[in-house]
Amino acid sequence: MSAVMIDGGIVHYEAFGRGTPILYIHGWLGSWRYWMQCMDSMAVEHRVYALDLWGFGDSDKAKKRFNRDDYLGLIDIFIQEMGIRKPVIVGHALGAWIAIDYAVHYPDKIGKIMAVSLPLIADQIDRRLLTFQEGSSLAKLFRWWNPIPDKEIEHEAERTAESAIHLSLNAFRNVNFEYKIRHIACNVLIVCGEKDEVIDVNATRNIDNDGLENVKYIGLSGSKHFPMVDQGKKFNRLLKDFADKKATLESLQLKEEWRRRTR
Repeated sequence: MSAVMIDGGIVHYEAFGRGTPILYIHGWLGSWRYWMQCMDSMAVEHRVYALDLWGFGDSDKAKKRFNRDDYLGLIDIFIQEMGIRKPVIVGHALGAWIAIDYAVHYPDKIGKIMAVSLPLIADQIDRRLLTFQEGSSLAKLFRWWNPIPDKEIEHEAERTAESAIHLSLNAFRNVNFEYKIRHIACNVLIVCGEKDEVIDVNATRNIDNDGLENVKYIGLSGSKHFPMVDQGKKFNRLLKDFADKKATLESLQLKEEWRRRTR
């Protein structure tokens, strides 16, 4: 276990491998741990980093640092502390929101973004999560709603600070991420599970049909909310192609195993 002090709090992270950097940012349900298999695969050619956001996993839960400025500051200081130069940022759900927001504010510090399970607006999020309140029990919620494919991920999600989900959702609730994406210069690959039961991907699916040359959407038909777990080999292959320095969105081939659902 590795940790760094940021703003007076402990931030847990893991890093290994050599090569061009990839930074993984988790979402509302879980911690850095669901990236492990993906990190192992990518570390052959890349230096991979994953951290626990404030309130999640093994990072500090003592303060309610769950607003946009706190999370953007956390990512920026972490990148500086680790000496990471222009990483590919792979963000999932909340992590995708943070990655896109970060690219708007710090365009010179980022290489590319893979936005996984991305809601463009908060209304795309299942109301069971959207209305989750401080003091509610995640364990009780998961007993009758089962959006998590793995017991270890579920256990990590249950360790989340009481108010982290509620406050982080509210912090970004009025942000239109389609508008944000229009003001990003770097390439953005949006990857969603077409069977996602946490995010309604219908609005996200059509984003690259609107003249955005730096944005591409790929839907994985066999995946739900955690495509990096549901279809790990396919997800890793797609990320490997995207992370290649010479890759462009045009050069990404829609191979049969991840071809989007016919509309």
